[in-house]
Amino acid sequence: MAKFTRLEIILIVLFVIVTIIAIALVAVLATKTPATEEHSDSSSSPPPTTRSTTANPSGPGKCPNEINDPINERINCIPDQFPTQVLCAQRGCCWRPWNNSVIPWCFFAENHGYNANGRNSTSTGLEAMLNRIPSPTLFGNDINRVFLTIQSQTTNRLRFKLDDLNTKRFEVPHQYVKKFNGPLPSDTLYDVKITDSPFSIKVIRKSNNKILFDTSIGPLVYSDQYLQISAKLPSEYIYGFGEHIHKRFRHDLYWKTWPIFTRDQLPGDNNNNLYGHQTFFMCIEDNSGKSFGVFLMNSNAMEVFIQPTPIVTYRVTGGILDFYIFLGDTPEQVVQKYQELIGLPSMPAYWSLGFQLSRWNYKSLDVVKEVVKRNREARIPFDTQVTDIDYMEDKKAFTYDTVAFKGLPEFVKDLHDHGQKYVIILDPAISIEKRTNGSAYEAYDRGNAKHVWVNESDGTTALIGEVWPGFTVYPDFTNPSCIDWWANECSIFHQEVNYDGLWIDMNEVSSFVQGSKKGCNDNKLNYPPFTPDILDKLMYSKTICMDSLQNWGKQYDVHSLYGYSMSIATEKALEKVFPNKRSFILTRSTFAGTGRHAAHWLGDNTASWEQMEWSITGMLEFGLFGMPLVGADICGFVIDTTEELCRRWMQLGAFYPFSRNHNADGYQHQDPAFFGQNSLLVNSSRHYLNIRYTLLPFLYTLFYKAHRFGETVARPFLHEFYEDDNSWVEDLEFLWGPSLLITPVLKPGIDTVSAYIPDATWYDYETGAKRPWKRQRVNMYLPGDKIGLHIRGGYIIPIQEPAVTTTESRKNPLGLIIALNENNTAKGDFFWDDGETKGTIENGNYIFYTFSVSNNCLDSTCTHSLYPEGTALSFDTIKVLGLMETVTEVTVAENNQPMNSYKNFTYDASNKILLIYGLKFYLGTNFTVQWNQVFSENERIACYPDADDATEAKCKERGCLWQENSLYRAPACYFPRQDNPYLVSSTHYSSMGVTADLQFNTRNARIKLPSVPISTLRVEVKYHKNDMLQFKIFDPKNKRYEVPVSLNIPANPTSTYENRLYDVEIKENPFGIQIRRRSTGRVIWDSHLPGFAFNDQFIQISTRLPSNYVYGFGEAEHPEFKHDLDWHTWGMFTRDQPPGYKLNSYGFHPYYMALEEEGNAHGVLLLNSNAMDVTFQPTPALTYRIIGGILDFYMFLGPTPEVATKQYHEVIGRPVMPAYWALGFQLCRYGYRNTSEIEQLYTDMVNAQIPYDVQYTDIDYMERQLDFTIDENFRELPQFVDKIRGEGMRYVIILDPAISGNETKSYPAFDRGQEKDVFVKWPNTSDICWAKVWPDLPNVTIDESITEDEAVNASRAHAAFPDFFRNSTAEWWAREIIDFYENKMKFDGLWIDMNEPSSFVNGTTTNQCRNRELNYPPYFPELTKRTEGLHFRTMCMETEHILSDGSSVLHYDVHNLYGWSQVKPTYDALQKATGKRGIVISRSTYPTAGRWAGHWLGDNYAQWDNMEKSIIGMMEFSLFGISYTGADICGFFNNSEYHLCARWMQLGAFYPYSRNHNIAFTRRQDPVSWNQTFAEMSRDVLNIRYTLLPYFYTQMHEIHAHGGTVIRPLFHEFYNDKVTWDIFRQFLWGPALMVTPVLEPNANFVKGYIPNARWFDYYTGQDIGVREQVYTLDAPFDKINLHVRGGHILPCQEPARNTFFSRQNYMKLIVAIDDKHTAQGSLFWDDGDSIDTYERGLYSMVQFNLNETNLTSSILKNGYVNKTEMRLGFIHIWGKGPIPVTEVNLIYNGNKELLKFTQDTGKEILNIDLTPNNVTLDQPIEISWS
Repeated sequence: MAKFTRLEIILIVLFVIVTIIAIALVAVLATKTPATEEHSDSSSSPPPTTRSTTANPSGPGKCPNEINDPINERINCIPDQFPTQVLCAQRGCCWRPWNNSVIPWCFFAENHGYNANGRNSTSTGLEAMLNRIPSPTLFGNDINRVFLTIQSQTTNRLRFKLDDLNTKRFEVPHQYVKKFNGPLPSDTLYDVKITDSPFSIKVIRKSNNKILFDTSIGPLVYSDQYLQISAKLPSEYIYGFGEHIHKRFRHDLYWKTWPIFTRDQLPGDNNNNLYGHQTFFMCIEDNSGKSFGVFLMNSNAMEVFIQPTPIVTYRVTGGILDFYIFLGDTPEQVVQKYQELIGLPSMPAYWSLGFQLSRWNYKSLDVVKEVVKRNREARIPFDTQVTDIDYMEDKKAFTYDTVAFKGLPEFVKDLHDHGQKYVIILDPAISIEKRTNGSAYEAYDRGNAKHVWVNESDGTTALIGEVWPGFTVYPDFTNPSCIDWWANECSIFHQEVNYDGLWIDMNEVSSFVQGSKKGCNDNKLNYPPFTPDILDKLMYSKTICMDSLQNWGKQYDVHSLYGYSMSIATEKALEKVFPNKRSFILTRSTFAGTGRHAAHWLGDNTASWEQMEWSITGMLEFGLFGMPLVGADICGFVIDTTEELCRRWMQLGAFYPFSRNHNADGYQHQDPAFFGQNSLLVNSSRHYLNIRYTLLPFLYTLFYKAHRFGETVARPFLHEFYEDDNSWVEDLEFLWGPSLLITPVLKPGIDTVSAYIPDATWYDYETGAKRPWKRQRVNMYLPGDKIGLHIRGGYIIPIQEPAVTTTESRKNPLGLIIALNENNTAKGDFFWDDGETKGTIENGNYIFYTFSVSNNCLDSTCTHSLYPEGTALSFDTIKVLGLMETVTEVTVAENNQPMNSYKNFTYDASNKILLIYGLKFYLGTNFTVQWNQVFSENERIACYPDADDATEAKCKERGCLWQENSLYRAPACYFPRQDNPYLVSSTHYSSMGVTADLQFNTRNARIKLPSVPISTLRVEVKYHKNDMLQFKIFDPKNKRYEVPVSLNIPANPTSTYENRLYDVEIKENPFGIQIRRRSTGRVIWDSHLPGFAFNDQFIQISTRLPSNYVYGFGEAEHPEFKHDLDWHTWGMFTRDQPPGYKLNSYGFHPYYMALEEEGNAHGVLLLNSNAMDVTFQPTPALTYRIIGGILDFYMFLGPTPEVATKQYHEVIGRPVMPAYWALGFQLCRYGYRNTSEIEQLYTDMVNAQIPYDVQYTDIDYMERQLDFTIDENFRELPQFVDKIRGEGMRYVIILDPAISGNETKSYPAFDRGQEKDVFVKWPNTSDICWAKVWPDLPNVTIDESITEDEAVNASRAHAAFPDFFRNSTAEWWAREIIDFYENKMKFDGLWIDMNEPSSFVNGTTTNQCRNRELNYPPYFPELTKRTEGLHFRTMCMETEHILSDGSSVLHYDVHNLYGWSQVKPTYDALQKATGKRGIVISRSTYPTAGRWAGHWLGDNYAQWDNMEKSIIGMMEFSLFGISYTGADICGFFNNSEYHLCARWMQLGAFYPYSRNHNIAFTRRQDPVSWNQTFAEMSRDVLNIRYTLLPYFYTQMHEIHAHGGTVIRPLFHEFYNDKVTWDIFRQFLWGPALMVTPVLEPNANFVKGYIPNARWFDYYTGQDIGVREQVYTLDAPFDKINLHVRGGHILPCQEPARNTFFSRQNYMKLIVAIDDKHTAQGSLFWDDGDSIDTYERGLYSMVQFNLNETNLTSSILKNGYVNKTEMRLGFIHIWGKGPIPVTEVNLIYNGNKELLKFTQDTGKEILNIDLTPNNVTLDQPIEISWS
């Protein structure tokens, strides 16, 4: 740093002092005023001059001292340039620089302004003279005497005007605001106080003495070309001024300058003055709603300066100061009062509220046609096509390009024929050039002749500028002759092109040259002393010269009125073109009152997220300005939009009052259909435009109110919720009127919006569901195709069924949406006229309704009805939102007639919605609709489901409600509806799911349910796939047991929002999860019900069901396939329990499938293995009660039943592919005495020629029922097995899990198990938990006469259960199985039984377990032997299992997984032992078990009802993913009976797992045990089975590869036929074979339902000619009815004694032709026994297709070829038609051959014989006939 000497320092100081003195002297000499802070009280009167450039001051002004300087109140004295101290001194102002240049450094002292004197009262108010205080001038030509006029015009409106007393100045020639002549109002809301010296005016609200407008904050400056006045305001909440991009609706007060002067300027992130000139602002005073507005009637260039105090300063370049101040009790009222002054908005044509499409430069009419076509095809609601200047010839107004737009008039006719409209653009500038062909431009010539142009300053020479057509003149729309010329030109052009409305643009007015072709004169108009902060700081930038002349005055004064005057002229023109019609005018440039004549769009915006956001503010501001029909260019005008931006903007734009998609030349198209016919954007746009069109009656009614009363349409929050100051700053959301809340997404890449929800009741518009939000900020989940729409409670909204145009939608039925508030009341209204005639309101040609709801009654009063054509319309639907109780009764009446009961209604309990439909209340009639509300007993959720009966005392002690029920099973003890034990917090929605935290609400949890509540829960919803989701509720702090079963779910969700079939919402009060199917809006899961509990040993959750059609849950014997929902509870806990009503049996399947009313289906899996029960109730609803684990649900959305099943199977694992032989018939019996019995049976079956593939032995073959042993009586069994296997047969043995531990000799199975530590033990010990099952003690004589229970004590050994969860157990089990196979006896499959696990003692051999709470849990599900404990006939619940990862679990948790845990080790061991596919049959199952095993339905009874219920069981296990299933044919227990067994053999021939099996000591029931007739019947029906095995095997492959059902309920194929939803006595094999068995004794006919398809009798091949009806079918003793469905091809094979031989026979095809003369089918073929042939590609797949008379096969896969097995011998064509066939041709291996055939013309059957032709199916074939 440099150092200075003492002398240098002294010299510097002296220089500074001299400089300061010099500056002061300059100031004194220039202004004769000292630039000091001294103050003198002297004053003098001003001289009598009118103008002065330099005032003679009476003394210096007073400046505040530094301590008391209120910097935010400084009024800038140098607004025109950067301040200097010299200039500040010249202007006589205070100089005090600041550390921020936005704060004025030079500001006014008290020596500026005016003094008032000579006040006079007048008939309208007050007058006074103002005399200028001598002071320095700012811009010269100060006016010394100003005349003040104050008018109290209305109670709410005050005017004060400051004018030149001596010289007439320009005043706005407003076409609506007229001179006020009184009278004075009797009272006003305001007082006005005048301060004389210096003059100021204060406007004060009388009611609270609040000063609203106070000009004492700064001086009045009034000079010829500079007028300034400042006003201090009472609130920081200021809205209005325009047109600009303000970004925020509420003004930023931080020293902002806003210039106002109309300009053709793109909106941007700046303070540029844009198209309109709007000087109105509004200010809200406080949260009482009291507000005021200020309007300055001045059209000169100006700027408004806003500073923090807040202070508003006007700096105006001319005219006068003419202020109107409006007081209101609400912001809305202020706007209404303002519009009363300037003119209420015009009533729009109805069609103009439809969606419009536009683009600058389509380039040709062909492109326009393509745009219209693709949007029509996309079904986009779309009323109006607009063309920009590209339709014109050389951009000349009133012409069209006859080359590029050739055929335009015809195109317009096409639009009109489709109910659409055509709007053209017209710019004001008129070309001075000739037409393209050299002919005169007649519009220009006619205008010249009438002298209609804006002139240069000489008043005669037309000013020439340049716009789109080149050099142009400008019509002077203030000239009456010009208005006539304009109207004439519009009329002439309309005769050429039949347009419907006009879009007037470039009317600021715009020019592409500065000023004019000649430039502008150097004068004070073009270069005034003060230029506001307008664009380019140049008055004529982008417009014409300020000294040019119009009829209303100089351009300097009237420039900002150009668009206003053009709107008026255009309105008059369209009155000529469309007499008595409203038409449509859209203008870019506006002034106060333009809304009376035209709509407005927000100009040439940019395709950016910011500008989309800012458009809301622009729209709300123009609502203040009296222009409610406003909107922005949807998707943006300039710059290429993006799909996401355009999608979100289309959502928002659907709710702009003026809704138009428009963009600029040079950018990509952005009409909705451009993005693809099925794109997310198209679907979203269509959806929300349909909602817009649905709501058009509501929107139209809002416009009626705007037109009549000045109400806003797009409404800011603060207009409705002014009590809440949060609403004062909200501008990212808005309302339609008072009642529709619109919350758009305004940022990229997000799907959650932080939305403020005002203080009201709100309903989701799309679902009708009530939202819990009120006066709070919420994270609203709005994924890619959603915008937030909510209806405010307390309002009634009229709606109409939408269409693609308003022409069509106006013909559709009307409706009402009633959104109730907390008082259950609502109100609304509805206006209707013809939608286009002018003056319908003024002439009374309309219909008007008022609606009100209270006390469950809607009163609809038609207060005006003078539109006869409208009475053809009717209100057809009424939707009431927020009815908390069930509606059971509706009554209606018209015109005060008696009330009548009405039946067409539904009540949606999930969403609390009443929908009344089919009404016909024609417009013009009064009508009343009443409904009741009752808390239905069906809604009760049982609060005391415990094992002991509920009593009133127990119920109330628990904290529940008690009321005796009138319904048979409804609970008397139930949860209160307000039960809400868990509070929801931290809900977070994302594109991949939802999370939420739940906190136990100790204050509200007064109900004491079993066990201890978990205090904190986590909810996780994962959108795994578009058709599958998971929702899980668990304890995030303490690990609880979760099912160790792996599912096939994506590691990360793969769903995309746009393709998901569902939406999920977390509900509150009470907590619940709602899942809704998007396509229908149907809620398919709704746990938003009382009773939710998550306790340590008691979890309860209830859900509403979408219909009464629910299937699944097991394993239990259900009387019908469809569940009876009349208060039935079904327990689930695996038990060795023979099937019986309400008895929980062997398997555990917490899965159900539900049908929805629309025919869709979904499935739900609860992945939980703890004991549980489920209760159905007729709500319809379902309640789960579980005693442990967590809630882990998976939902599959289908949408069809079969697809939903496939989706479930994909997750749990698709069914095992059985060996081909396993589809053959099988025989077994518990009670074979020795090998000889089996040998004899085999011989008899072979001799009887009954097809038969598999022989079994039950536990009889074992020594003392010990696994892996052979009894002495069966010592020859291995040799017999070898013999029959050599003859193509197979053998299956049984294995039980229990291993004897009481052996006196070495028992390797037990010994090696001990070594491997495989047995289940007591926890934390090495002690086995002993049981007793089948194994007998050694050396004990068995007494067969005693009961099983007696035998348990007398002879049963201690047995140990292997722990199949352990890895070591699987190894041990495999060793034992392989050892038995290799060393003792061969087998082909394994049958595992008793694996629930079953024990003949309770828990252990002592019948005493060690943990009472686990064996007798606090809640005991509704199980068999409910009071006996969970350990009844199984292991103790506290025993320990070790999972594969080494972790320990209790049997309490995994009991129901025991059979599941045994299945895969058994399957793996079987395949290791045999090297073949084999089959495993398991009694106990759990989801995923079907991947490795089949199942039989357990120890059934030889009863007719058990045979019937076997169909239900098969269909249920098909749902559960275990398709290889069947029942013991003829019954297991009891002696079967001849006819029963015969019918059961017929039915069993179509079980996938077809086995005849029964118990010891009952009669034999195998087919050869009855008589020859029975044997022949059995042979015949089994021959049919064997014939169809290739088809059946193919179906088994299909489900193995893709999931789904083989035993298929009819409704899986015919889900649109609701009759099939109840059918369970018939079933299908795959899609094509219908089985209708006889299920009753002594019947020789059977009734079956014939669905809507073509059906052929299997036996005759003849079309039965019956559809969609219950039909009586002949059913003699030896016949089961079988029908083949048209449209399908079934591969078949000649049968044989077993599949080994049948696979070598000829194949054949059954071709059943459908109504379209087509059919399809396929054949899967492999060796039938190898492992994983499909997975390894070792198979053939042949596709068959029939079209008319041409049958082909295609080889899709050729991985297995065995020509011996694949010989095609016969083809049977059924339903070929009545015309005889004369020739059948075959093309095979390139050769064409004639085929042998026979036919039955009457039956329409063609039989083709290919046996001579040596055709094999490994090569494609083509067969045709003629």
